Amino acid sequence: MILAGIYIHIPFCRQKCHYCNFHFAVSQRNKSLLIDAILLEIDLSKDYLDNRSIQTLYFGGGTPSLLKPSELESILQKIHSVYRIETGAEITLEANPDDIQPGYLNDLKELGINRLSLGVQSFDDDILQLLNRSHNAKDAIRSIQNIVDAGFDDFSIDLIFGMPGSDVDSWKKQLDQALEFPVPHFSFYNLTVEKRTALNHLVKTKQVILPEEEIMARQFSFTHSYMAEKGYEHYEISNYALPGRYARHNTAYWKGEPYLGIGPSAHSFNGISRQWNIANNGRYINSIQQGFLPFESEWLTPEDHYNEYLLTRMRTMWGCELDDIRNMGNVFERHFLNNIAPYLGDGRVIAQEGNFSLSLQGMLFADAITSGLFFHE
Repeated sequence: MILAGIYIHIPFCRQKCHYCNFHFAVSQRNKSLLIDAILLEIDLSKDYLDNRSIQTLYFGGGTPSLLKPSELESILQKIHSVYRIETGAEITLEANPDDIQPGYLNDLKELGINRLSLGVQSFDDDILQLLNRSHNAKDAIRSIQNIVDAGFDDFSIDLIFGMPGSDVDSWKKQLDQALEFPVPHFSFYNLTVEKRTALNHLVKTKQVILPEEEIMARQFSFTHSYMAEKGYEHYEISNYALPGRYARHNTAYWKGEPYLGIGPSAHSFNGISRQWNIANNGRYINSIQQGFLPFESEWLTPEDHYNEYLLTRMRTMWGCELDDIRNMGNVFERHFLNNIAPYLGDGRVIAQEGNFSLSLQGMLFADAITSGLFFHE
């Protein structure tokens, strides 16, 4: 039987990062009401996953580490009362470095949280200030040491490349700082300028100058080779792990396994449909209090299934299997083979025994390649 995952969105942050366009609020005035609504939604959504056992839980945000241990405990107890949680399930909490203190870590372990995703982003204080992060470099280093000392052997660190004024050498210093610790997993993201963010304004008004695309491409390529030297597998465009230490929750996303999203703006997928909760805390709370799930949904067509398979699998080292596409129908197989030929010819896609995956050069053009393979009627 296919297992499933649960994502819980905690939409609160201490302050607004200049690059972030996720759904969150800096006011925690309604935090207790929202947690009560999350507990009710877990009950209201219990049939969505069709009685599947749960293999991963993921607290994302926002900043889930702003929750007190007692608040996390209430959510975990509710999930355990409604769902069958597999023995050895991966339970992840996203955290900011300034929240990671020894006592808090001990509380997390007692609650059964066994994996942390730490939003370091940079070890450069000037960059952290530019991004309006709430921690500094010393906080970041101290938090990683606290995680190691607390006995968490499963954790991930987020870092951002493509920072203003950066080059390959300065990026290598960021990697080396992180690699001083026994980190089993990394997520590396290119600094992206999103609409309606402070960073977008700073770039548009030329108060911030981003590196040329060629420099960011060099940083990306250097990361691939340097992390391989250090024993890490580049298993998804933005993710590296020691062998066998992949993020199970996100890997399930990329492999098309079902998941339930709880909380405002959270998305869900059960194999035949996709739904997403309203991205407004007040309206979310009011709807749940009245016994209604505040979501929109769409049924997935065969074309949607094909396109989503490409969108997720082409990002990973596992790539796309021709047998999987063939099982979707002859029309998709013909379309795929016809449209992937140019990328095979220029080396951006590698074919091996019916498997198709991006080369390192192809990863730099992942979005364009994938959209070029999409099926449109």
